[in-house]
Amino acid sequence: ASSTPSEPIMEHDSNETMRLSKRMAQLGLCSRREADSYIEQGWVKVNGQTAVLGQKVTERDRIDLNRQAHEKQAERVTILLNKPVGYVSAQAEKGYKSAAELITADNRWEGDDSRIPFSEKHKFGLAPAGRLDIDSVGLLVLTQDGRIAKQLIGENSGSEKEYLVRVRGKLDEKGLALLNHGLSLDGEKLDRKSVV
Repeated sequence: ASSTPSEPIMEHDSNETMRLSKRMAQLGLCSRREADSYIEQGWVKVNGQTAVLGQKVTERDRIDLNRQAHEKQAERVTILLNKPVGYVSAQAEKGYKSAAELITADNRWEGDDSRIPFSEKHKFGLAPAGRLDIDSVGLLVLTQDGRIAKQLIGENSGSEKEYLVRVRGKLDEKGLALLNHGLSLDGEKLDRKSVV
């Protein structure tokens, strides 16, 4: 009887080093930029020792954030907004307003039970976790928290996004065939099951 050689088993080296800020982002503690800020302020410990900017760590190292870092994260807000047509998702451009301009005390949902009082500072540092173009209406997530953004749009995000598109006029057979063949968005194939 003959045997075929098996594929080599690739073991992950837990002694491999990486920047502390990258490891903190991998662990979902914060974004890399936030990690660097926390490290600079002395709010991060590695194996019980205060970390330094640019420090290398392995997967075996214990990383702790101190109270100030946790308090800073607790101040960050995530806002869900039903974006209307005519607003851009991020920074204002070409004479169009940013969706963040719709965030006011008067526009706050009356059912919000977060107990976080509205503050103008909530409008600063907001980044869209995904985007809708100017002619689109729908849920737009704006967040000051890099962890939330990573969960929603990071490269390993499993968050499903669904778009409903209405077309005026009549779609001919060639157009329908093109839609059924599959479309791409940002270089990624879109799921075809909803194209009818």
